[in-house]
Amino acid sequence: MTVSTSQLQRFAGDLSFPLDRFQIDACTALEAGHGVLVCAPTGAGKTIIGEFAVHLALAAGRKCFYTTPIKALSNQKFAELTARYGRDTVGLLTGDSSINPDAPIVIMTTEVLRNMLYASSDALRGLSHVVMDEVHYLADRFRGAVWEEVILHLSQDVRLVSLSATVSNAEEFGAWMETVRGDTTVVVDENRPVPLSQHIMVGRRLFDLFDSRSQSGDGAAKLVVDRELLRHVKQRQSLDHADRWQAPHGRGRGRGGHNTSAANRPLPRPEVIAKLDQEGLLPAITFIFSRAGCDGALTQCLRSRLVLTTPEQAEEIRYIIDKHTSELPREDLEVLGYWEWREALERGLAAHHAGMLPVFRHTVEELFVKGLVRAVFATETLALGINMPARTVVLEKLVKYNGETHAELTPGEYTQLTGRAGRRGIDIEGHAVVLWQPGTEPTEVAGLASTRTFPLRSSFRPGYNMSINLVEQFGAAESRELLERSFAQFQADRSVGGLVRGIDRNTKTLDQLLARLGGADGEYFEYAALRERLKDREKTLEKQGRQDRRDRAVDSLRGLSRGDVVSIPSGKRSGLAVVLEPDDDRADPRPLVLTEDAWAGHLSAADFPSPAESLGRMRLPRFVDHRTARTRRDLSAALRSTGISASSDRKRRKSTAADDRELATLRRSIRSHAVHSRPDRDELGRIGERYNKLARDTESMRQKVSATTNSLARTFDRILSLLNERDYITAGRTPSVTEHGSRLSRIYSESDLLVAECLRQGLWRGLAPAELAAVVSAVVFESRQEGDTTPQGPTGPIRHALAETVRVWGELRADEVRHKLPPTREPEMGFVKAVYRWASNNTLADALLAAGDQSKALSGGDFVRWCRQVIDLLDQVRLATPDPELSKTASRAVSALRRGVVAVDAA
Repeated sequence: MTVSTSQLQRFAGDLSFPLDRFQIDACTALEAGHGVLVCAPTGAGKTIIGEFAVHLALAAGRKCFYTTPIKALSNQKFAELTARYGRDTVGLLTGDSSINPDAPIVIMTTEVLRNMLYASSDALRGLSHVVMDEVHYLADRFRGAVWEEVILHLSQDVRLVSLSATVSNAEEFGAWMETVRGDTTVVVDENRPVPLSQHIMVGRRLFDLFDSRSQSGDGAAKLVVDRELLRHVKQRQSLDHADRWQAPHGRGRGRGGHNTSAANRPLPRPEVIAKLDQEGLLPAITFIFSRAGCDGALTQCLRSRLVLTTPEQAEEIRYIIDKHTSELPREDLEVLGYWEWREALERGLAAHHAGMLPVFRHTVEELFVKGLVRAVFATETLALGINMPARTVVLEKLVKYNGETHAELTPGEYTQLTGRAGRRGIDIEGHAVVLWQPGTEPTEVAGLASTRTFPLRSSFRPGYNMSINLVEQFGAAESRELLERSFAQFQADRSVGGLVRGIDRNTKTLDQLLARLGGADGEYFEYAALRERLKDREKTLEKQGRQDRRDRAVDSLRGLSRGDVVSIPSGKRSGLAVVLEPDDDRADPRPLVLTEDAWAGHLSAADFPSPAESLGRMRLPRFVDHRTARTRRDLSAALRSTGISASSDRKRRKSTAADDRELATLRRSIRSHAVHSRPDRDELGRIGERYNKLARDTESMRQKVSATTNSLARTFDRILSLLNERDYITAGRTPSVTEHGSRLSRIYSESDLLVAECLRQGLWRGLAPAELAAVVSAVVFESRQEGDTTPQGPTGPIRHALAETVRVWGELRADEVRHKLPPTREPEMGFVKAVYRWASNNTLADALLAAGDQSKALSGGDFVRWCRQVIDLLDQVRLATPDPELSKTASRAVSALRRGVVAVDAA
């Protein structure tokens, strides 16, 4: 592909490969002075456009900032650009590292640039280009707002290069960029640089997912699932069904609780890797959606005879391991699982997940890129940016836990994961392999593989720190206008377009229906309104009747005693039952009973449409073990022999509607109405019902439009109202930031206002460095399970400071509820003891055990990550507090934490 422009010619001349069409288009637009948004698949070479922006800035004697979403990517790009331009030209700024920050080219995390913009940093002078790598991160619900803040706040004379994964609404994103950044060229390339072949592994056989020979009627290629694969899976399912029919009860349960015959269980992981090796499909990344699953897969492989390296490769691996881990304290190696990790690497195997020590992960990444590690078991976080392409990607399951429930993979997630398959310049094609197991339908896999929908959705919303910084920089009025220009509001405003059109259509239809009813004051409309009121009253009484029946059933169940015999009126448990354990819960009593057919379990009000009555009593042994089959059989026989019979004479209670005066009045009004005697009344009644339903729907649509339009500005105003009450800004139409607000503007934490309140009220004064670290951890740490929120700690000052912090949080939460704002997360105590021990110079083993759940130690990677987040917040406390003693304590706490594994490989 020929290149015409002068700077692009020089840049391309230094490359060892020709540029693709989309790269040329984007670079040409960039050299012409446009901003660019580039959407292309993983591995397509998007970063070339970012590197060209670096080239343009250097050629003009200006600066370029290259931002990434994660520190690992920043470190990777720093190494690449330093190798190309030299150490003096390139700098690095992350939460952990500051290397040559005044260089013309600085790689940084996006948060660092956001903080620079709010602080009006001198480093922004001379800035001509900003590269935002992985800009689709703005959809991240925790950090995505940072990307929009940068896009909105950057000076208009800075050219913005936005690099994104393939998204299905690139034009919408580009249209927004055009409105807020000016001239922006959108370049979309959906062609993978390396073609992807899709497969399903059934047992030891590897099938193509699609039949490439199939053609549609017009001769165009059509994706059709391979017939041989469908036939083989159907045969497997038939065998599985037959095995389950013949198997003894309770046998043959496979993973996930399915009754799975031995032949249909997924192939053991070592055999899967051996099969891929045999087929020439290594190196491979196997995505397993849990850390424990990744570690378990690696353990399985270590127990097998699987070795994927030569002696020469193992020697090189040992050298790289030693290079990365030489600074790790020897006494910590055992607790970190170092020796098992090292043995796996020497055999060409590894796990990769956030629970691993950062230095372990980075070692795995380097070895994999060099081709020395050939099989990696990874969580989906590996798909988010790290440059680790493989020949093959394996998916064990198409279901993952999303934090709330087990959900099926979306087409966008499937595309992102399989996007790692195929190494440019090495592989002719990449391969995606799904492991078949009962419940996996090839047609469903084909649907995932052939769908390209990954819409970008903004997660932007104003918070306390953002609002304070906006007011300080622009004032309240201009800040509202800026929020209205966000991608979140842009999408919200577009989403109401359909609703507005629907309201217009409905309004016209309502006018037509109203005319047929004789107008709003006509007798037909009055009659229809009466019918609607009658229907509403009947529904209300029916609901009230159900609630009355439930209340009576609840009262009757609460009144039962041990040994009472009752009759269950209906359902599969109908018949006699004896009460084993009564329950007097006021809201939902659930007594434990035993039925005459020997079933033991809890009953509820739902089992009794009418109140439960004691038909008699039965003597019970003092201790009844209802879990024992023999006890249940003996008691049910005794129940049947009591001579008590189930009552069939159920008294029907009078309907609530029968005595309702309002209902009777409405019925009389309808019967006496002039329209009631007309021959067309039923038709008119139907028109009235349609009118009322359409009117309700239209009002609901109007409320949605009202809630969506200007929604961010309304949230912003609520935040300002709360901040004014707490003296962070002054009152009035043009509020200004107070001294307390100025401190809040320097705290970038999920619990920013809580931290600011604790500093303001002096709650953390007088603590020792280790104690301060422990208390600060409570507003940072978030447990993977349900967290402990009870104030506790190893020392009295810690317990007191935590109790006061929780008190302030409670007051703040009450204010947030009153102002209809999202609540600040409750402080968690799960990391308090661990960080205290670590800052008190205890061993790593002690700290990990102190942070664990149910006697299971916290992983090394999680420990390091949380320690670094505590360090980050302590550093903010050091700068924000007005108390010089607290500032010194925070500084000493940072030094106490930054040692051993926490300090190793921080950059």
